[in-house]
Amino acid sequence: MERLRVDRAIVVEGRYDAAKLRALVDGVVIETGGFRIFSEKEKLALLRRLAAERGLVILTDSDGAGFVIRNFLRGAIPPEQVLHAYIPDIAGKERRKDKPSREGKLGVEGMSLDILRDCLSRAGALAETVTEPRPDPVTKADLYAAGLSGCPGSEAARARFLALAGLPARMTAGALLEMINTLYTREEFEEMAEKCR
Repeated sequence: MERLRVDRAIVVEGRYDAAKLRALVDGVVIETGGFRIFSEKEKLALLRRLAAERGLVILTDSDGAGFVIRNFLRGAIPPEQVLHAYIPDIAGKERRKDKPSREGKLGVEGMSLDILRDCLSRAGALAETVTEPRPDPVTKADLYAAGLSGCPGSEAARARFLALAGLPARMTAGALLEMINTLYTREEFEEMAEKCR
């Protein structure tokens, strides 16, 4: 299946939803961590920043919990910066689960890639034109060379970098790399990394 280009960041509830979307989409996918979004001020600040810089697509489950999260984000982020994609109500359970959800509906992770493609298309989330990738993206090797991943003291250096960059403290090195290449140029990354040594 052809991968979709989505310039906006896509917001989903959990890691299995994110994994499903990453199989379909070339773009940034952010997890709310379910209801943790209500208490994680850093994550909400990141979503606001992404919304302001590139826009968001909110794609939550179609159950009550999904709508609570969607409505919270609807009130926290200016409406002109957000598109809403909705999955259909389909009865069933995800393969990894022993029993269906309380409402008996499939979530984002249980949807077929064709259904997800249709949901994103109906929301107007598909890029009209392919955006050229950054000419010189930051790589995992760059994170290592800057002391932010895989070396002694990298956890502390990464914590300093995350604080300086205004990103959530619990962000992994892989998620950090994605955000660096979304929000910063190589030069901006190198300047911030230098300050964290």
